[in-house]
Amino acid sequence: MELNEIDLNLLVVFNQLLIDRGVSKVATSLGLSQPGVSNALARLRKLTDDPLFLRTPKGMEPTPFAEQLAEPTARALQVIHTAINQRASFDPATSTRAFTVGMTDIGEIYFLPKLMKELSRIAPGVSLSTVRNTAVNLQDEMEAGHVNLAIGLLPQLKAGYWQRRLFKQHYVCMFRRGHALDKKHISLDEFSAADHVVVIAEGTGHGEADELLDRKKVVRKIVLTVPHYVAVGHILHDSDLVMTVPERLAKALTAPFGLSYIRHPVKLPEVAINLFWHARYNKDPANAWLRALIIRLHGESTRS
Repeated sequence: MELNEIDLNLLVVFNQLLIDRGVSKVATSLGLSQPGVSNALARLRKLTDDPLFLRTPKGMEPTPFAEQLAEPTARALQVIHTAINQRASFDPATSTRAFTVGMTDIGEIYFLPKLMKELSRIAPGVSLSTVRNTAVNLQDEMEAGHVNLAIGLLPQLKAGYWQRRLFKQHYVCMFRRGHALDKKHISLDEFSAADHVVVIAEGTGHGEADELLDRKKVVRKIVLTVPHYVAVGHILHDSDLVMTVPERLAKALTAPFGLSYIRHPVKLPEVAINLFWHARYNKDPANAWLRALIIRLHGESTRS
């Protein structure tokens, strides 16, 4: 097959089929008729001598050959798009762009106050939405451009994704100010004797600290288990409970809730928090601007 035999529009349809997995959805995404999409797929099948997509209860699934074509096709289309629109720019002062960022509730507590304050100053028309990294198929949503960035400990985002280290952090022991453990150092026995609250946050990476404590056979009297970190400040402020939390969360909660934290008596691993984006949008001016802003506010050189 030679390049002069291929209509570029067919590759655009092929790439969108990989994202939407349905003829009607592709027609809506590209502003085409369903027969037009079906005709394009038929032409592609004839050119490649491969069915490319097979109908299943979950939608149209790509064949092995289609999967082989997926990445180079997406990359080639992005190069062409970038070249054609190389003079395109993003003006935050006048933009009304709506961004979506995947993050945990810890991320919302730590990142959003400073980020929203800066957005109101330099990009008053820009809006932001967040989604839980575990509540959506993050890989598909980022590839499709529905989620622009993701922040956290996300080992599932590998091939096809770029990442930038924001910071590393330790785990600490947190409690209300004036607690019996509110001193420079505590022993493992003192830690074990306290009443603990634990967050079960599956898929966020923070569960690894609890798993390590269990593997080390560290005894804890767990009296409360919750599914998120949102209420942690209120809970610790009005109780004698203690909690193992990432240090930057502790820093964000100490002043508003009258809390204190100290070095953890158990040696726990550092957690690397990264910023992720899909390779398709690496040179997108708006995506690059938001990445740069988050890195400026919360990157490794930031002291907070």
